[in-house]
Amino acid sequence: MSNPAISSLGWLGIVRLGLVQTSLGAIVVLTTSTLNRVMVVELALPAMLPGILVAIHYFVQISRPRFGHGSDAGQRRTPWIIGGIATLGAGGVLAAAATAWMATSPGAGIALAVAAFTLIGLGVGASGTCLLVLLATTVSAERRAAAASITWIMMILGFAMTAGIVGAFLDPFSYARLVTICTIVAAIALLVTVLSLRGLEDRHAKPVTQFRDTGEHRFREALVEVLAEKHTRRFAMFVFVSMLAYSAQDLVLEPFAGAIFALTPGQSTQLGGLQHGGVLLGMIAVAVLGSRIGASRQQFMRTFVVGGCLASTTLLAGLAIAGYVGQDWPLYGNVFLLGVANGAFAVAAIGAMMGLVSEGAERRDGVRMGIWGAAQAIAFGLGGVLGTTTVDVVRWLSGSALQAYSFVFIAQGCLFFVAVVLALKLSSSSRPSQAMPAATAKLSTEAS
Repeated sequence: MSNPAISSLGWLGIVRLGLVQTSLGAIVVLTTSTLNRVMVVELALPAMLPGILVAIHYFVQISRPRFGHGSDAGQRRTPWIIGGIATLGAGGVLAAAATAWMATSPGAGIALAVAAFTLIGLGVGASGTCLLVLLATTVSAERRAAAASITWIMMILGFAMTAGIVGAFLDPFSYARLVTICTIVAAIALLVTVLSLRGLEDRHAKPVTQFRDTGEHRFREALVEVLAEKHTRRFAMFVFVSMLAYSAQDLVLEPFAGAIFALTPGQSTQLGGLQHGGVLLGMIAVAVLGSRIGASRQQFMRTFVVGGCLASTTLLAGLAIAGYVGQDWPLYGNVFLLGVANGAFAVAAIGAMMGLVSEGAERRDGVRMGIWGAAQAIAFGLGGVLGTTTVDVVRWLSGSALQAYSFVFIAQGCLFFVAVVLALKLSSSSRPSQAMPAATAKLSTEAS
């Protein structure tokens, strides 16, 4: 019998969960941006070092299914989210301390940094996975489009706000100041998380049958059970391929603009900012349109996910020929529209995750979300490495930077096209009984 006190999460509750994403983003941006710069500039260490450390934080997130299983076992997401943010914060503080230690003892500092970035990956995996499950299971179907966009945008705001505020307080720079600021940010993030989650799950999470299933043997059984589901495997492959294409351009676009179009560092940075502005616009567009049109999951996958991937394929083809056309090519417009397509696709994919997470074996939502989150993390870890490595290899073989960048953009476009095929298979293979529940006469929307 349902509890009459249980209700779907309202807009204020969605924003509260978004604040947890903001907290997560605030800590992550310090480790991937600020500490990256300090290692390369102030310490004059190889740029490969922060690249490897960031890759470690991604690959550690293969543990996401295990965290999801733990939250399934007790049917409580809040402790795992808070514990994950606490672990993430501890990793961030240790990473700052490790960076400071590298100034006097590089070997010891690097060893501590490896441990710190491992903690960061574990913290992101635990908190991010369980937060998405909580969001998916407490938000009504017609609000999922907007909810996914709101929480994602708030995470990006966490990146931007933290970078700006911390940047102002870091000068005059010292390693002691760096560690102090990172500690303060981690403490504030944990406090905001605790306050944002207080009482939320008790009031809005649907009651389920309690079961004890915490052992490693039980986890393997749960993992095998979920991986036996065709739609789970297909969606994991879609997430991996599409996010590999999405992330491979992160470290390639600005160097391409400088090497091929002779943009200054300031101009290429502005170009990157224009792309991020397009990403935000694409996310907002999905939130608004997805909430208004009331599409089924199949329709949603075909419009926003497939449309975003196809548009990305076309616009990447534009970048591949841009260098051959030269200054007459509308580079800024091309990059902005690519950001819009990427943003629409990415947030739609997250919404699809939220809608699919409860389909299949009962009480396996966390494991299912963990598998998809692990696929995304591995793709992001590989994307930057493969993108930059491919540029170097093709440039060495061909002797042409233009051919190297064009090859990478074409390869990314092909990956997006493969993602389209996978998304269409997911949409067409869904049974009517698998469709997300509708609200009154409206069909539910899934958003990302």
